[in-house]
Amino acid sequence: MEKVTRTEEEWKLMLSDEAYKVTRKHGTERAHTGEYNDNKEEGLYHCVCCDLSLFHSEDKFDSGTGWPSFTQPVIHNHLESKEDRSFLMSRTEVHCARCDAHLGHVFTDGPLPKGLRYCINSVALKFTAGAKKPNSVSL
Repeated sequence: MEKVTRTEEEWKLMLSDEAYKVTRKHGTERAHTGEYNDNKEEGLYHCVCCDLSLFHSEDKFDSGTGWPSFTQPVIHNHLESKEDRSFLMSRTEVHCARCDAHLGHVFTDGPLPKGLRYCINSVALKFTAGAKKPNSVSL
């Protein structure tokens, strides 16, 4: 996958202050404040920075955490992960494979059968209502 790169100034111009803080500086929006936490519409969630498809509403569930949660990405190679040791704990950060935007974290306390919970900041996403879940072909 070809990487999308921009200067810090370009990112600042194209993103809201909050989206920039979360996606480029590894911030986190406050729980229960995100636009998509309670979204029940069918559709596709894309990276706010580069528009790569990330999650589908079919895989979204209410985790009670205050952030949109998903059981799996729409296409596995659209996400990358790395260890995050901030805040005196060890977590697995997930970011966009195309532009390296920080999205949130993945935890192993999700619903079965996979047991994963992708806990994602709403501000790192944009939503396309009515979009169908793609096959394993990248969007």
